[in-house]
Amino acid sequence: MADYDLIIVGGGIAGSALAQIMAAAGSSVLVLEASEVFEDRVRGEWIAPWGVKEVVRVGLYELLMGAGGHHVQTHVTYDESRSAEASEAEILPLSIFAEGIAGPLCLGHPRHCQTLMDAAVAAGARVVRGAQVSEIGAGAQPFAAWRDADGDHRATARLLVGADGRASFVRENLGVPLNQDPPHHMFAGLLVEGAEAWDATRQVIGAEGQFGFLAFPQGSGRVRLYGSYALDQRRRFSGADGTANFLAAFLAECAPANRILAEARPAGPLLSYFNNDAWTDQPFVEGAVLIGDAAGWNDPITGQGLSITYRDVRLVSEILRASSDWSAAALAPYGEERAERLRRLRFSAALTAALDAEFGPEAAERRRRHHERSAADPSLKAHAIAVMAGPEVLPPDVFTPEHWARVLEL
Repeated sequence: MADYDLIIVGGGIAGSALAQIMAAAGSSVLVLEASEVFEDRVRGEWIAPWGVKEVVRVGLYELLMGAGGHHVQTHVTYDESRSAEASEAEILPLSIFAEGIAGPLCLGHPRHCQTLMDAAVAAGARVVRGAQVSEIGAGAQPFAAWRDADGDHRATARLLVGADGRASFVRENLGVPLNQDPPHHMFAGLLVEGAEAWDATRQVIGAEGQFGFLAFPQGSGRVRLYGSYALDQRRRFSGADGTANFLAAFLAECAPANRILAEARPAGPLLSYFNNDAWTDQPFVEGAVLIGDAAGWNDPITGQGLSITYRDVRLVSEILRASSDWSAAALAPYGEERAERLRRLRFSAALTAALDAEFGPEAAERRRRHHERSAADPSLKAHAIAVMAGPEVLPPDVFTPEHWARVLEL
């Protein structure tokens, strides 16, 4: 039975990023990853400018750029209530949200994960793939037991880290409660290629009819597409024609250039899922800490998952490198900051969903009114600043029922 400073369950973005940083700082690190190969799971490929700043702070920016990281630099919001020309007259430069950051950073999820894992190994971490964790423990003597191709194993550590995603085995077995709100809408995603005619520097969102569309270019003609639609249409893109129907949904009169996306070639699976928020009130116990989705997640409609993850990694790694005290008390500042961060991001995502992922005449009129009113009063778009620049940059009164009512004219 081996002993480590850190046992990290989950070798995806959160786990491998933390492993690389801590191994490079001299800690002994064991990473237990269930998968043999990282697969496209249709999420985790767009990092907001505030999250890119976190990537820079933890020293991983050049690594991701070397792996094919691609910045998008402009944004356009389309809507059925106005012409494409009117929408494109309001092109938003995305370099304005974080000093020195060109814009959001896109990188395919499987490559992102593998790049970080390889860097963790190069820094001295031990990685076990195909590890099926069967038991964990925290407290005074944290441990993990697992089975892999070589049999059954057990190791101890100073600290156990749960970085094993939404269905976290670590979180469940630590007894950390997960709060969840009801799903608001459906979300589907697909990677396409052959879209070289699409402006590789521009991301778009928009809504027309019963569909909200989002497109985030990854460079070299590849674009990640997402679509939001009503819960009562949950099977809209299932079956043999699901992918074709999804691409056809991008054909929008308000966004003629979307034809490029609709005619592109699928380059991965089409997956659909419920959109909702989940959070833990305290993402740590004595001897263990949760990071990334294991500690709770934000509604993906605003794409905050990777930014949340990199902030988690930075805060936890700073605490662990600053002192030999890795107790629950030492981790308390991380938990406090994360709780308020996710509270604000929940508010921003819910407001975004109310505006962009509800459909029908009433919802369309609400969006039209919002575009009109926010042109005269930019504070009505403050929630979008939290998404791009970070939730901490705005005053507390933005995240209140009063602001919600003002934005939605309730």
